[in-house]
Formats: sequence, C-alpha cells, structure tokens
Amino acid sequence: MRIVRLAKTFGTQAAVADVSLDLAAGEFFCLLGPSGCGKSTLLRLIAGFEAPTSGAILLNGGDLSALPPHRRPVNMMFQSYALFPHMSVARNVAYGLDGLGLARAGIAGRVAALLRLVRLDGFGDRAPATLSGGQRQRVALARALAREPRVLLLDEPMAALDRSLREETQGELRALQRRLGTTFVVVTHDPSEAMTLADRIGVMDRGRLVQVGAPAELYRCPVTRFVAGLLGDVNLIAGRLGAHEPGPVRDVETAHGPIRAAAPTASIEPGAAVVVAVRPEQVVLGTDGLPGILAEETFLGDRIRRVVRLSDGPSIRATAAPGEGAPPVGAATRVRFAPDAATILPA
Repeated sequence: MRIVRLAKTFGTQAAVADVSLDLAAGEFFCLLGPSGCGKSTLLRLIAGFEAPTSGAILLNGGDLSALPPHRRPVNMMFQSYALFPHMSVARNVAYGLDGLGLARAGIAGRVAALLRLVRLDGFGDRAPATLSGGQRQRVALARALAREPRVLLLDEPMAALDRSLREETQGELRALQRRLGTTFVVVTHDPSEAMTLADRIGVMDRGRLVQVGAPAELYRCPVTRFVAGLLGDVNLIAGRLGAHEPGPVRDVETAHGPIRAAAPTASIEPGAAVVVAVRPEQVVLGTDGLPGILAEETFLGDRIRRVVRLSDGPSIRATAAPGEGAPPVGAATRVRFAPDAATILPA
C-alpha cells in the first residue's frame, strides 16, 4: 500500500498534513504519537471512514480514496471493540461474512477456524458480556480478520487491558500477524508497545509524519527532540555546533566543555544552537568527561539510576547494572559517552 501526500482538514485545522508512506506486504507497522497528533485520523482515512481533503491511497496501482469502506480490501478493529452485546461470540465473528454469499456451513467453518486461531475454541455460544477484556479483544480481532483483509487496521488495541494482560497480548498479536502474513497497521501512544510490536514505526506530530524507521533506528538516531523524548528517557545537552569537519562525528561547544557526537542528519550551520541527545544507558561515570557531582542514586532492581549534577545546574541521568562501581553520593565525578552513542539535533 502506498499513501501519497494525504491530507485531511477540519475547517482550518489540519488533522493530517501531507503524509506519504509506503507499507510493505506482510509488514507490522505502528503509528506512534500523543493524543491529537492525527494518527487515528490517518487510520480512518485508510479505512474509508473519512474522506481525504487531498492525496491518494494506492493499492496495486488503484486509488482506494473514493471507495466506501466495505469495498476496500481493508478492515478495522476499533479501540472499543464494538462487539454486539445481543449476539453470541460466533455471531459477532460471522457478522461481516453474511453478505459474501457463503453457504451457512462455509461461514460456520470459517468462524470455527478463526476462533481456534485466537484461542477461543468452545466460546462460540458465549455472550460478550461474559468474557474478560482480553477475550473480548480476541473476538474483535477474529471478526476483523473474517473477511481476510489485505491490510488490518487496529486503533489502540491494548488500551482497555491491564499492564500484565497487555504485555501477554502484545506477544500473541505479533505471533498471529507473523502466521497470517497480513499487513497490520496499529495506532498507539505507548512507545514501548510500538517498539515491541513493530517492524517499523512512524512517529506523528501535529498531523505530520516526522520520522519513519525500525524501532532501533528511531531510538538510537532520532531526527528531532520530539522523537528523542517520545521514544524513552534521554539527556539533552545544549550547545553550539563547531566548525564543519569531514567524518561521522562533529564537535559541540557547551557550557560544561566540548563534546563530540554523531554528525546531524539535518543541515545545520556551524555556530548554530543544537542539543546533543544521549540515552542514560550510554552514559558512563569516570575520571574524564564533563565534570559534576553525583547527586542521586536509585536502585530499580535490574539497574541503578544515577543523577549527576553538572557545575552550572543541569543534570545528566545514567543507568548501569547493579554492582557497577561509582563514587558515593555527593562526590565529584565526570560523565562521558562514546561519540557514536549521541546524536546532534536542532535546538
């Protein structure tokens, strides 16, 4: 599927602005961003529940933009699951099959196969109200898969689940997608969920797709401060970009001393204000680097979180495995990181 310069405005407000994206067959893709960034609107445009203001949605060379939802090889699973309370589980799953001209036995066979697929054998006669949240989610998923869509759209599918069930269900959903080979597009505001599920993530901000890539790429090499902060804890050190130099790293002058970091992907002039983004797990305490005082140390079970306060007030967070040596709280120390573990971003 190819999305070409897709836009949707409501009055003067651009909910989706000039989005272009290629989705590979069999890909698990996540749209990630905060509430109001346009990700659910983009999903509804693909499904056909909203008409685009401009742009195209292409599949096999044909434009789906003018087709109604029921004529698209796409289906959508809603955040609320939208199960019919007066129908049994089996009838909920079969609902989308009634208009396909299948024999009753054929429908029953497909429903049974789908219930086996989502591990709900024997639940066909149950009412949705008698099921747990995770079971209702799997009924909704089976119903969405019943028409064998080329692309399955899922809007915040884990939102109604508690934390432990959400983690379990993430693994089940990923395994199911791999078995089916169907293209999944999931909307979520949870970065850890996106990184767990996705082959690629598209980060949205104010209606625009600001970065697309594999989870590791976005985590290690964000292109903006917004992406860096969205994908996890990050230290941001303000400075000015040094003189241009060939190679993969550049100098940045900061109030705490010079540092070197990976060259920016954006075009930034020497002397311009920048920030250096570095993850806490890449920060090491030692005898060289930026000077400061170890202000805090917190035991978190699988890691130790330390906060080093630099000479003029800003703090740098560092994480390490328990048992790794460090000075006592209140002692002078220095923080450093490898240049290729840090990224220079526009300020």
